[in-house]
Amino acid sequence: MPALKRESGHTAVSKQIFTIGYEGLDSERLGGVLRDAGVAVLADVRAVANSRKRGFSKGALAASLHDAGLGYAHLRSLGTPKSGRQAARAGDAALMRRIYCEEVLDTAAGQAALDELAAMAEAAPVCLLCFERDPAQCHRRVLAEHLAQRGFSVSDLFG
Repeated sequence: MPALKRESGHTAVSKQIFTIGYEGLDSERLGGVLRDAGVAVLADVRAVANSRKRGFSKGALAASLHDAGLGYAHLRSLGTPKSGRQAARAGDAALMRRIYCEEVLDTAAGQAALDELAAMAEAAPVCLLCFERDPAQCHRRVLAEHLAQRGFSVSDLFG
């Protein structure tokens, strides 16, 4: 559940965002981690929501989350372009970050998608999903940093 904070004599829910990578997880474990953290909606920020890993393609993932009482949203426009994914696979997080910012977040469409994500996260606890277990090697870290600039606190979840 999101932390509560006092503001001007009343209690308000703090703005919280979570991130998780499904590398090394199965879909049941993912659902358990999300429920335990108080997440309501999983925001899939993969450009391509297909996976060779059973249970993590868009349709199967949405269905298993629904069965677990969780929401699912695929925010394809916040995914990493192919060149950024290639840089990440090569272990070049700095290049992935540069490509991601230039080709996604520094565009009008990217800012609109980030606004949509922020609004979603203000309405209910949201967790960003991508593959990489280590958030420092993933574009979801860049997204989380941009959301932190908008007043969100960020927690990385691990299975």
